[in-house]
Amino acid sequence: MTTTRAEALHLTGERTVPGVPEENYWYARHEAAYRALLPYCTDATVLEAGCGEGYGAALIARHARRVLALDYDEQAIAHVGRRYPGVGPVRGNLAFLPVGTATVDVVANFQVIEHLWDQNGFLAECLRVLRPGGRLLVTTPNRLTFTPGSDTPLNPYHTRELAPSELDGLLRANGFEVELLHGLHHGEAVRALDERYGGSIIDAQLDVVMGSLPGQASWPEGLLADVAAIRAEDFAIHGDDLGASLDLVAVAVRP
Repeated sequence: MTTTRAEALHLTGERTVPGVPEENYWYARHEAAYRALLPYCTDATVLEAGCGEGYGAALIARHARRVLALDYDEQAIAHVGRRYPGVGPVRGNLAFLPVGTATVDVVANFQVIEHLWDQNGFLAECLRVLRPGGRLLVTTPNRLTFTPGSDTPLNPYHTRELAPSELDGLLRANGFEVELLHGLHHGEAVRALDERYGGSIIDAQLDVVMGSLPGQASWPEGLLADVAAIRAEDFAIHGDDLGASLDLVAVAVRP
């Protein structure tokens, strides 16, 4: 289903939405992580902490017993309620999760933790609301490839990005056992696009967006068609070469 710009939420570059061709690379990249972690949500009570547009919560809802979609943004929560009837939208602050202690099986936190000022406080809340044996699912940009050579994020919306060892240490320091730590990489089809566009399909997209006035990017027809054709299946998630991965994908367990 194609999303018109009026139906989609305001595009900041930080809230990925489905159905927008110019956004499709990021949408497919994020969807790949959701799909990889869906087995942990089967028949579970899931809290998505930071649901954004809601497409991920809706995908989880196809497999989970119940999904509570939490976001601080009032517009986002209203949108989720209108578009995704199988999801329970709730407006709230991730610093104080509005659910009872030991009441959920899974907390999903996709591309959110890098935005938080108090990552330790958030993880303490996750530990509180999870039942014993419950899982925290986290995806986040890999600092080593997203902001190489610096501890200060290039993205102004990010407060602290994490390298693989830093994410592992952060989860363990806050009482979790790390069950899985993998990385997301370009699969064969996207690697072919990297070669076609001088080494990086990401840079090719950024050149268009950064070289234009807000909302007035002029996309070359071929590039836009290539970006629009990318699918979640065109990304690979595995435990090899974590340092070179684009995003980190972690599963942590509350003892």
